[in-house]
Amino acid sequence: MTAELLRIEKLVAGYGEARVLSEIDFTLGEGQWLALLGRNGTGKTTLVDTIAGVTTLHSGTIRFAGTDITRMRPERRAAAGIGWVPQERNIFRSLTVEENLTAISRPGPWNIERAYGMFPRLKERRGNLGSQLSGGEQQMLAIARALMLNPKLLLLDEPLEGLAPVIVDELLGVLRRLVSDEGMSAIIIEQKARKVLPLTDRAVILDRGAIVWEGESATLLSDAGLLERHIGVAGGKALRVG
Repeated sequence: MTAELLRIEKLVAGYGEARVLSEIDFTLGEGQWLALLGRNGTGKTTLVDTIAGVTTLHSGTIRFAGTDITRMRPERRAAAGIGWVPQERNIFRSLTVEENLTAISRPGPWNIERAYGMFPRLKERRGNLGSQLSGGEQQMLAIARALMLNPKLLLLDEPLEGLAPVIVDELLGVLRRLVSDEGMSAIIIEQKARKVLPLTDRAVILDRGAIVWEGESATLLSDAGLLERHIGVAGGKALRVG
């Protein structure tokens, strides 16, 4: 039986007085990957940001690795083992690739050479500033930085967004390796549902800040009607919704 890593109960959260999430409940086991899906504006980013600790949490609880982190500051959550890759990537643009990686590293199996082994492009550009990297290279650096924290849980907010197809394929290869070889847990937000569902164990669909579907990724992937109804997927392509 898989040990529980993350438990969220009756979570209500948002930004300031605005409440985006309503009564969210789910769990994630050690080594599991969860696809967090839904149309734009349904609360996916808010949920991941709340796990990272950067929103206003109105009520509910978050337990991580057996510890209540509901009121824990973001930097303490990172130290506890939560690696976060936000949409904005948050790399240090004025530092080199290598400085970006070493500035936030924590002891553990992920070190600079292992990160370079996962992302050979970054090794080639180790002396380049963050501002000198392409969008795809910046995304690689953002993921590598999160890995250098040696996390137990990786939070990925649309890591494939706006990238060239060749870079998308390269990043999907990295994610497959993290799934198959590393035993890491992850929550991944992605508009292209068919790209990530084969990588994940389970999926959660949000609508208007609430969970409207939860189950095995394989079940969702095999049900075209369910995909189209909840997240606007038809003919194998994700449809953008406002």
